[in-house]
Amino acid sequence: MLNKPVLLFYCQHSLGMGHLVRALTLAEALLERFSVVFLNGGRFPENAVVPQGMTIINLPPLGMAEDNSLYSQDERYNLAEAQLLRKEKILAAFHDYYPQAILIELFPFGRKKFASELLPLLKAAKRRKDNTPSVLCSLRDIMVNARKDQVRHDNRARWLIDRYFDGILVHSDPNFAGLEESFRPSRLMETAVYYTGFVLPRGESAKQQERQRQVIVSAGGGMVGAPLFQVAIKAQPILWEKLKLPMTLLAGPFLPEADWLELEKAATLSQGLTLIRSVPNMTELLANHSVSVSQCGYNTVMDILRSGISSLVVPFAQGQEVEQSNRAARLSSLGLLCTVEANELTAERFVSEVEQLLNFKPNSAALDLDGAAKSADIIYRLVTSKTEAVAANQHFANGVAYA
Repeated sequence: MLNKPVLLFYCQHSLGMGHLVRALTLAEALLERFSVVFLNGGRFPENAVVPQGMTIINLPPLGMAEDNSLYSQDERYNLAEAQLLRKEKILAAFHDYYPQAILIELFPFGRKKFASELLPLLKAAKRRKDNTPSVLCSLRDIMVNARKDQVRHDNRARWLIDRYFDGILVHSDPNFAGLEESFRPSRLMETAVYYTGFVLPRGESAKQQERQRQVIVSAGGGMVGAPLFQVAIKAQPILWEKLKLPMTLLAGPFLPEADWLELEKAATLSQGLTLIRSVPNMTELLANHSVSVSQCGYNTVMDILRSGISSLVVPFAQGQEVEQSNRAARLSSLGLLCTVEANELTAERFVSEVEQLLNFKPNSAALDLDGAAKSADIIYRLVTSKTEAVAANQHFANGVAYA
């Protein structure tokens, strides 16, 4: 496709890498219809693969501390310096690339702390009178809705959406979770909501093969995976003695180095335990194992559903983070996996659950899993219709002028 319209895609991952993985999957699908300029706001993992043909602009990375405060992940800049440079880079990208579409991941439903760099972008897009870009929000299936000021938060998000956005893409099957379940502003939102289906991870599906009798333990990017890994390490000697069951532990690129060194030390004392720091995608690993134990982030679930592996999820739940527990409960009720709360998981419980999973067959319930392609179709249709409307108005205006 010659002269593809330009799409500016903003993604900020602060804790794990789920937002980045989903965004890169979407970007790859979008490249078939758009020239994609990707604004990356977090640390970019060394083994992450950039879709061919995509322009990536790495902003000074910001992370989220345990107290929910932002901090600069680039030692060259303090927080204020990083924030100023990020805002300048975002506005420069908008003016330099002249996008016909802007896709913003999560904001304003989340990422409130990044409003200082996103509101200037949204205002610049709204002020552009010639070929005003289509602005859309990209959302996962389930939002955080346990804030103390939830109604105020939702009302603010609704106001921003109706003022600056042309549509919301919810990457979910509406039969699984609807936006209205976790977003309840006092006034109805006027902006259109589009359900795209779930966004499966990139890459070809692994060929069906006989699974090896072994368990894989993972925690997404690994930033908050240490407690799960510690239980797995304690459980492995029991699993090995009872079942001679090998374990692969996938740490993730963001597991703190001190925790990784502790795992390496423990691995030297455990039979049947293999450690892997990180991989580009989970497809082949899951295809070669019979049981998965993991957290319950969006992308982890997509890997599980894609592979059809028997799975136990231990949802991450701290403070207001109830999204994973909500997702796990829904998937468990559909017979797609088993779940245990983190505070209930002991080494003995771990072993018991894995033993049961060896005979567990996930229910092949039908969920819409074509979210990446459908997202690209929706955005392209919106951009095209807006362009055609502008052309029609110009033609009409010219006709009046020459009448």
